[in-house]
Amino acid sequence: MTQIPAFATTVTGSGPGLLLAHGAGGSIEGNYAPIIPALAEHHTVVAPDYPGSGATPRAERLTLDGLVDGIVAAADAAGLDTFTLLGYSLGTLVSVRTAARYPDRVRGLVLTAGLARPDNRTLASLDLWQHFLANGDVEAFARFIVLSGFGEDFYNAVPAEHVPAFLDLIAAGVPAGAAEQAAVVATADTRPHLAGISVPTLVIATLQDTLVSPANSRLLADGIPGAEYAEIETGHIPMAEKPREWEKLIVDFLARKEL
Repeated sequence: MTQIPAFATTVTGSGPGLLLAHGAGGSIEGNYAPIIPALAEHHTVVAPDYPGSGATPRAERLTLDGLVDGIVAAADAAGLDTFTLLGYSLGTLVSVRTAARYPDRVRGLVLTAGLARPDNRTLASLDLWQHFLANGDVEAFARFIVLSGFGEDFYNAVPAEHVPAFLDLIAAGVPAGAAEQAAVVATADTRPHLAGISVPTLVIATLQDTLVSPANSRLLADGIPGAEYAEIETGHIPMAEKPREWEKLIVDFLARKEL
């Protein structure tokens, strides 16, 4: 059995607990930094990095339940008895599984650019993801990320002379655990948990997303009783494309539901 290290975690703010679950090939800094200040105005924000992201050491193998165990341990260490989960991409799988395993502790869910299981297009993208990383071709991986991760409007707005530097920035930010994290997405299936979720839930679809189709967000919203559904006209990376719009959807939902 692979020993999963404790997740390096930052804790910001005070008030009701918010537990963040980031995406595959991402990190807390990369996925949530633009909105943490607003979240922390009225909440205790507990933000753990998965193995191979941020300051958390890489693990040879990851599982969905291992990621759940890690983020719940981070909540425990921060003194949170209950919390609302904010999940992005892979983090939506982690969040739904956490709600299924710890129904007495999860007060609400916000699921962005998510899925209950990978569809054929996502599996094909993950195959390419693993191929580039296994061959150490970080430059090709960066090109794949900008084509599949960013919306058409956002990427085409980058001046041509700035594209090489933009690709270099993406390549430099690939975390060591990207391949292991993507492998969790490829095998996860949280569909059996959806009907049993009874907490207030907001599902946010990213409409220009070609990595995880917005149809997957609609499946989540349809499967979770009473879930609210919202849309952002971005690709898979709203924190880069429209961070203030994303932030407002989340903050307004938390305030309205008193989470």
